[in-house]
Amino acid sequence: MFGGWGFYLDGVMFALIAYDQLYLKVDAESVDRFAAAGSEPFVYEGKTKPVTMSYWRPPEAAMAAPESLLPWAELAVAAAGRAAAKKPKRRKASPRHRHKAAPKAGSP
Repeated sequence: MFGGWGFYLDGVMFALIAYDQLYLKVDAESVDRFAAAGSEPFVYEGKTKPVTMSYWRPPEAAMAAPESLLPWAELAVAAAGRAAAKKPKRRKASPRHRHKAAPKAGSP
């Protein structure tokens, strides 16, 4: 995907690991909490300039124990859910656009 790993819950990506670092999904509702905790965003070198993603490292203190990381992961899952809810749903092809197999020779 991007040289790292993506973490999904119910088909929605909420975290990634890149360059041996964990990053969690943020949005307008959660980014200030990550910034206030001293976290940093995932930034990679694009073709012409650096690109900042909507994934941020959890605070260092949160990495000490699973129970410390859980609230940050819950923020990420919520942000990912909100982002997924904003995306338009993919429509299935209507029956008239589906290809029907031709009947086999000799069948009615």
